Amino acid sequence: MEVLYLIKIGELTLKKGNRAAFEKQLKFNIKRKLSGTDTRITIRKGRFFLEGNTDDKKRIEHTLATTPGIIGFTVAYRVSKDMNAIRRTALSIGKELTETGKGNTFKIESRRADKSFPLTSYEISAAVGEFLLDSIPDITVDVHNPRWIVSIEIRDYAYIYGAENKGVGGLPVGSAGKGMLLLSGGIDSPVAGYLMAKRGLRLDTVYFHAYPYTSDEALEKVKTLAEKLSLFTGGLNLFVVPFTDFQLLLNKKAREEEITLLMRAGMVIIADILAKKRNAGCLITGESLSQVASQTMESISYTGSNTSLPVFRPLIGMDKEWIIRTGKSIDTYETSILPFEDCCTIFSPKHPLVKPDRNKLNESFIRLDAQSVLEEAALKSERFFFRQS
Repeated sequence: MEVLYLIKIGELTLKKGNRAAFEKQLKFNIKRKLSGTDTRITIRKGRFFLEGNTDDKKRIEHTLATTPGIIGFTVAYRVSKDMNAIRRTALSIGKELTETGKGNTFKIESRRADKSFPLTSYEISAAVGEFLLDSIPDITVDVHNPRWIVSIEIRDYAYIYGAENKGVGGLPVGSAGKGMLLLSGGIDSPVAGYLMAKRGLRLDTVYFHAYPYTSDEALEKVKTLAEKLSLFTGGLNLFVVPFTDFQLLLNKKAREEEITLLMRAGMVIIADILAKKRNAGCLITGESLSQVASQTMESISYTGSNTSLPVFRPLIGMDKEWIIRTGKSIDTYETSILPFEDCCTIFSPKHPLVKPDRNKLNESFIRLDAQSVLEEAALKSERFFFRQS
């Protein structure tokens, strides 16, 4: 048995001359996540229509709810452009909505994309609304705050639908290139990756593992976070970098108060090496201004100076409560708070620099003579691939 979904694409409709490229990317992303199913996607003037098998309904809806570029979707009914057929279908939807407890106030929203249709949008809504009022007891029209809405779109056929499901929004993953996310085991970086995926970036991720100072449980925690992010990206790579030798070098040679920032500089250098090998055009971090000592304006300025790539920090102006709420909404928060420490806590100074002098830190980093250690760590990184449909 077949099922039809009407998919709303929101921001993509504003792309004008290059809109077709964004639509092609979104269609590819949906089909990739639904590989192995018998689904067909057509694009018509600001709408995607997906036809599939009802046996795949759960997987289809899961895919549409987690694919960036989609703002909403709903099961739709396609009928001939005949008012009797339109009325009957709208009535069926209205009865289902009232019988399932959606309320007794409603509104009809109509959109006439086919201007040859004899009735205007207003006239369609009025005719269908009157028919529902006569056919369903105890319902009333409320155009400002209805409990439920029946929508009608007149295109090549008439498409009628009821309640909509919310999508992720944003742009299709891959439409803006690729970025390298510095993924820790904390709350912030998965949220940062999710936000940049919503802006069209395909993600690779890098994690710095200082075994035995950081545990295998900490690594598994990060793998779980990468897997959860792959739900939105359609797939991503995780590069696990052996970071112990560099941290031991820091502990041996660096001033205690400089360790955190010099460690961050080493991470950025390794991420830069991996990003350029992977043709990623930017780095992404979960930094939020003044959240910790390494995220003051001066500290961020120093660590960001260790790469020629742009560093995107989507959380820079967000407070912790907002970040936590977003982490919960994408199901990363509970994993992030598992009590397994990442390498950022190892050898952490009691009194780290808050307003560092960049020139002095550059001199300190040069004295470490760490370039070969960092290059070797990048070379020895281990790659894991995660893909969720």
